[in-house]
Amino acid sequence: MDVSEIDERLRNAFPDANIDVGALKKDGRHFYCKIAAKEFEGLNKVKQHQLVYKALEDYLDGDLHALALETSALSN
Repeated sequence: MDVSEIDERLRNAFPDANIDVGALKKDGRHFYCKIAAKEFEGLNKVKQHQLVYKALEDYLDGDLHALALETSALSN
């Protein structure tokens, strides 16, 4: 798994979002993601994170070991 796979999946799920994905380690299993999306408007952090996890759910059952996640609503 690499950064581009995660980035592509998130851009498909949140097409208008500002997304920054990177590796925490060079092992292909530890990543960070900062995402600001209009879909997060009015949602608390737990709900925002759940939307991201849903977009990555098949990765969470496999190669993705850790995801440091920072979410926010996209400002207009």
